[in-house]
Amino acid sequence: MSNSVNDTLYITGAGVSSESGIPTFRGEDGFWTIGSNNYTPMEMATRAMYESNPAQFISWYYHRFATYRNHGPNEVHHWLSDKNLITQNIDGLDGKAGNKDYIAIHGRLDQMTLFHLQGDEVECITTPWDKVDETNLVESLFDIFKISNNKPTLNHSFKPYVLLFDEFYTELYRISEAQQRMYSADKMVFIGTSFSVNITQMALRAAITNGIEIDIVDPDPIEISYNKVNYHKMKASEYIKL
Repeated sequence: MSNSVNDTLYITGAGVSSESGIPTFRGEDGFWTIGSNNYTPMEMATRAMYESNPAQFISWYYHRFATYRNHGPNEVHHWLSDKNLITQNIDGLDGKAGNKDYIAIHGRLDQMTLFHLQGDEVECITTPWDKVDETNLVESLFDIFKISNNKPTLNHSFKPYVLLFDEFYTELYRISEAQQRMYSADKMVFIGTSFSVNITQMALRAAITNGIEIDIVDPDPIEISYNKVNYHKMKASEYIKL
């Protein structure tokens, strides 16, 4: 990357991937508006649910996320491919578009880790989604994630590489590097995010602390109490043509 690219930090959310056919999280058909028969999405996407009811968790996760694993990047992902980028999206489309050093701050749906205590050092490995047998979904997923007796086992079973609601940012998600990029930026551009998660609040604090300019790109942007904000009320695909 050139220095000019590094000076601007791009932080993206679900709005960037919506034009690849992946629902946003809080839209009408979004991931967080569609739960299971018995639980809300906020209850489903938790470590506690994975531990107490892995069949519900893993089948919900598969239907809500893994079914989108073969979608491809759109023109915005390609435009961001040489940019200094932190994405909240777990779809991996920025990597498919060629960005070699982006931070997937909430994980990636194509990967999994050992089911570990948070903060332990573990490796990310590729999830063999192609081995899933949808005619016997739960048993097939239990086999892939090494879940037996209807309970995941620490340091034996696997867990999707995704930050859940009752988990916290650790070095597995490159949180220190993400914060360093925030405080080193000369400008930040937020694209397609609702500012409803911790990472965007961290970035805003860094921007305000350093007094840097912010661009917010969204058809219906959130208003920020900061005097160095430029609002671009448009889709990401329109913004990149400016």
